[in-house]
Amino acid sequence: MRSNKFKAIRLHFRDEDEVASIAQESQSRILLGKNKLLQIALGRNEEEEYSTNLRKVAKLTTGSVGLLFTSLPENDVEAYFESLAEEDFARAGSVSPRRVVVTNEEVLNHPVSMVEQFRKLGLPVEVQNGSVALIGKSDHAICKEGETLSAEACKLLVHFGYQLAEFKVKLVCRWSRQDATDGEFEMLE
Repeated sequence: MRSNKFKAIRLHFRDEDEVASIAQESQSRILLGKNKLLQIALGRNEEEEYSTNLRKVAKLTTGSVGLLFTSLPENDVEAYFESLAEEDFARAGSVSPRRVVVTNEEVLNHPVSMVEQFRKLGLPVEVQNGSVALIGKSDHAICKEGETLSAEACKLLVHFGYQLAEFKVKLVCRWSRQDATDGEFEMLE
């Protein structure tokens, strides 16, 4: 998980809490961690669950997931996550949404000490007149549209500042406390 992006989310909910804490209404916490530990804490079956229907949340705690505990209104939380979309650098294995081509001008901005690193990443470069330049051509395609990105291509995209991925958080379910022992579970997909 991208920690800088989640730091921004945590700050958003902390700021909301500070505004609401004047009225002493809200407290929010985000948990990102070991899924097995979260499942055990929530309860994996009806006998183990902390409150009614939390076992259903525990079953969905697999893969890259987190838990948000808040007393903010449902509409505010859903609206925040629907509007949350930030550009991000792509990771290896993701599919390129467009073709990316670097030009000699972009390569010239890098120091000569980067030549060996660029070569290891598959970029055909050489030193010409004390600066980095592409070998024999004026541009080089890092990736093509629809192509699965390699780790090397992703590193090159970062070096040249191309953000091809989008960071979004998808809400999967909601559990609302009704009283001290009961809770209501709802799928959001």
